[in-house]
Amino acid sequence: MSWATRMVDLEYERAAGGAVMGVDEAGRGPLAGPVCAAAVHVPLGLAEKLLEGEWREINDSKKLAGKKRERLAEIIKSTAGCKWAVAFASAREIDELNILVATHLAMRRAAEAVGEMFVLVDGLPVKGLPYPSQNIVKGDAKSLLVAAASILAKTARDLDCLRLEREYPGYGFAKHKGYPTKAHYEALAKLGPCPEHRRSFRLA
Repeated sequence: MSWATRMVDLEYERAAGGAVMGVDEAGRGPLAGPVCAAAVHVPLGLAEKLLEGEWREINDSKKLAGKKRERLAEIIKSTAGCKWAVAFASAREIDELNILVATHLAMRRAAEAVGEMFVLVDGLPVKGLPYPSQNIVKGDAKSLLVAAASILAKTARDLDCLRLEREYPGYGFAKHKGYPTKAHYEALAKLGPCPEHRRSFRLA
């Protein structure tokens, strides 16, 4: 298999040794709603089997169609021996702390919910994690556990956007998921910001 088509593997998990979790986030760019993080752990021996079996389709959530993401999220959450957690930092916390610090807060909450072990985290180094960690640039396309976390974070945030749609109709949250689309800016111009909009972001 060429590098261009390579799927995720367990190289980083093996190198870490011992118990390890993958952590990723979703929702840094939207104009509204919380930022979401997820953490996923399975023992390495089980992960080896899952990579060739039930989890063989797991990849960076951005590379997966919505329905496939949702199906894989349910597989991950129902896997015996898998510990996982999803956590949020609210729009208010984003405004108070800034989006980077709030994202790290959500990641810390997810990691703490899974329990003490080594953390593989997507992207740049994350300050404030409660346990030893290693960052992996584009980790959601390299590490099985980080990719699994990316799927849970993305599906959890998409589900929360359906809550926003119910509570604040007219903005189109179910469609644009809070991202800065033309339709979203048009709704903001017409309705003004709702309580879930991030006031520290450019809303016009």
